Amino acid sequence: MAKKRVYFFGGGKAEGSAKMKELLGGKGANLAEMTNLGVPVPAGFTIATSVCGEYYDAKGKWPKGLEEEVKKNIAKLEKAMGAKFGDHDKPLLVSVRSGAAVSMPGMMDTVLNLGLNDTVVDGIIQKTGNARFAYDIYRRFIDMFGDVVMGCHHENFEEAIHTAKEKAGVKNDNELSADQLKAVVEQYKAIYKKHVGKNFPEDAWTQLKHSINAVFGSWNSPRAIKYRQLNEIKGLLGTAVNVQAMVFGNMGEDCGTGVCFTRNPSTGEKEFYGEFLMNAQGEDVVAGIRTPIPLKELNKVMPKCYKQLTSLMIRLEKHYTDMQDMEFTIQQSKLYILQTRTGKRTAAAAVKIAVDMLKEKLITNEKAVMRVEPAQLDRLLHPSFDPKAQRDVMAKGLPASPGAAVGQVVFDAETAEQWRDEGKKVILVRIETSPEDIGGMDAAQGILTARGGMTSHAAVVARGMGKCCVAGVDDLGINYKNKQMKVANLTISEGDWISLDGTSGEVMKGQVPTVEPKLAGDFGKFMMICDKIRKIGVRTNADTPGDSRRARDFGAEGIGLCRTEHMFFEGDRIWAVREMILASDDYADMLDKLAATENQNTIKQIESEYTSVKTQFEGALNKLLPYQRDDFEGIFKAMAGLPVTIRLLDPPLHEFLPHDEKSQAEMAARLNVETKIVKDKVDQLHEFNPMLGHRGCRLAITYPAIYRMQARAIIEAALKISKSGKKVLPEIMIPLIGSVKELKIVKDQVIEEIKAVFAEKKSKIKYMIGTMIEVPRAALTADEVATEAEFFSFGTNDLTQMTMGFSRDDAGKFLGEYVKQGIYEVDPFQALDQDGVGKLVEMGIRLGRSTRNNLKVGICGEHGGEPSSVDFCHCVGMNYVSCSPFRVPIARLAAAQAVIRNDRSEKKTRQKSKK
Repeated sequence: MAKKRVYFFGGGKAEGSAKMKELLGGKGANLAEMTNLGVPVPAGFTIATSVCGEYYDAKGKWPKGLEEEVKKNIAKLEKAMGAKFGDHDKPLLVSVRSGAAVSMPGMMDTVLNLGLNDTVVDGIIQKTGNARFAYDIYRRFIDMFGDVVMGCHHENFEEAIHTAKEKAGVKNDNELSADQLKAVVEQYKAIYKKHVGKNFPEDAWTQLKHSINAVFGSWNSPRAIKYRQLNEIKGLLGTAVNVQAMVFGNMGEDCGTGVCFTRNPSTGEKEFYGEFLMNAQGEDVVAGIRTPIPLKELNKVMPKCYKQLTSLMIRLEKHYTDMQDMEFTIQQSKLYILQTRTGKRTAAAAVKIAVDMLKEKLITNEKAVMRVEPAQLDRLLHPSFDPKAQRDVMAKGLPASPGAAVGQVVFDAETAEQWRDEGKKVILVRIETSPEDIGGMDAAQGILTARGGMTSHAAVVARGMGKCCVAGVDDLGINYKNKQMKVANLTISEGDWISLDGTSGEVMKGQVPTVEPKLAGDFGKFMMICDKIRKIGVRTNADTPGDSRRARDFGAEGIGLCRTEHMFFEGDRIWAVREMILASDDYADMLDKLAATENQNTIKQIESEYTSVKTQFEGALNKLLPYQRDDFEGIFKAMAGLPVTIRLLDPPLHEFLPHDEKSQAEMAARLNVETKIVKDKVDQLHEFNPMLGHRGCRLAITYPAIYRMQARAIIEAALKISKSGKKVLPEIMIPLIGSVKELKIVKDQVIEEIKAVFAEKKSKIKYMIGTMIEVPRAALTADEVATEAEFFSFGTNDLTQMTMGFSRDDAGKFLGEYVKQGIYEVDPFQALDQDGVGKLVEMGIRLGRSTRNNLKVGICGEHGGEPSSVDFCHCVGMNYVSCSPFRVPIARLAAAQAVIRNDRSEKKTRQKSKK
């Protein structure tokens, strides 16, 4: 039996359904589903996504049997519509659209009004008596076919119609007469011939075959590839091709077209939202060629169609149990639905819709949690404009995608990407955006367009990206050549700063200050749902009381990593650190000599000889002690009742010294030594590979007094806060161990100091001592390490470096190419390398718990807030993940989704095993 590649829908029956999204693409599957539901959908057929792969495998040729199958389905379509393809008397016109399994709005190609030629146009005029309509769809078809299929750019045609409108003294396309449009058609044909080198094709089958090829070709267009990269869309077969009978919104004033959403995609409010145009085709709405009308106004113009449309919106949302994005056309007062799909939405809308649909009992807790992408929450945590700030509003447009954006103006996507790479913040300003602008839109802080509405390309893509967008600012005069825009008497040039308020639609001159987000209401409710489901804890990486409080507000259940070295750089304390470093060598010599003898006279002699060195080194540490203690007190207060993991000093000492001559001279003057002494110390501490050098616990082996001071500061602070009635749970973490012997030596010194503090203060407190697993050998010998460590925290930044042999400071130069060529699926510093580094982590946990079955295990690298890494941590049985404060909500959501996703996976496995 021949392989089925084409699936028909029409007459209330379809050969597909919503469950066949992988094969039919999202659009094709939903067209089939709506047909089966009895929704008024124009008949058509879908060429499967798998054919796209066959097309590329055959280097742009159709697989055997496809042409016959397409022709067979054209015949079915002719029968269903009572029309004939390419016929004069009863012409059948079709649209040809893309449709992958994952929605990629505007990224692939569409051709409308296919099947037109001079003979067919004449037949339409005779049949309808509407010459204006016939020439309008003909000129649109030549434009689309020329641009999409043959590479004759739309701007060439746009220039011709713009000239025609100027000559006729009209503003909009729909004001041109039949004769004027007929003249435009002839101009379009001439433009086509000039750029393509041949006459416009008259044969309908030739038109169709070329258009199907163009849709397949658009799957690997630069903009589609970029979109998939930006949205991490992988593993798809390709795009389907949907060939559907045309219905027309531009036949007269009883016709129209529009886009609608079953809820507000910007706010999530339960309201009918969308736009339409009378006497227009679909591209007029989304491309911003004319400014659309709010959907509610349709109730005044065509109340019967509005009532039917809103009824279908309610029905389809209930059927799909999600917010729907729909396209519709009204032809001679009859409503048709051309498409429905899950609507793109902002982060705030995603959260509100999930919470509301749960309340409405449309979805379960689990479905609500899966409805919000972790990356969307990141956008919710971005700042908004300070309500007290002064605003110099120069224009106002449509609030197409909410948020606050401040940046320097650029007028093209290429410059936006270039400036972004140079570290600049930019606002992309366009007359209207097109799919080719996708890279620039991603690079920009926000997008501003002169044309377009709430459902234009700019608005839809910006909302999907979580970018601020103000669209349809009619007052903007944009000159690409001069790289300027004008608003009244004000001229804004490339590089000038502006601010966009995507919530109000205001465009402001200069840089308006922003404020941190406040999260409550639906966000709080949503996070509570996540917390009920997740099994793994979520802590934060925080080094200050301010960060600790912020993270706690975001739901952190403790601190998984407090980096003590960051405290050393504040204020005057850096000078005490530098004073200590200058004495470090002589101090180490003294320790070595003391360790080599037990003779009391010799010991006294050594101590006498090194009195000044000991005073300088230990004196510097004594200066640091109160600073460290105060820092820990603030953090313990902020995290009262929650565990706080404090990593003892980790970086090499050279990081605390100046490396330029001017700063070295300043240090010498401040510490009253010769500049040469400072320079020699810098040179002496220089290491060829400092990440593998004298750092972490290795410092404590050489200079035990450093960790002793820090342990004292931690315990003294904990005792003080505990005495005030607050519960304190300190966890002391020794970094960079590779051998259990290292850990034991340093741990014993720390415990000795803690006991001394307990004796002095005549008070005790519970504490834990554990280690950071970041050296591969520590993971491989984790059963031995666990005899001394009460907890493990995997430092996956360094563990990735050492396991993969990459320097994270240098690997960025080539890792992009590794990802591009599929050597690694993602950058291993952004998402945990589960196949390599992950195996070490899993082994370390298993070995550690074989020795200490109650071993607490967490992760504190940057991976702790990355969703796929959180999923891995859940699967290997970690107790918690730790991440930066702003990523805490993301980790909470990812942890809940991990439970749901892996429960589903286990159920599928069980079902397969039963079979």
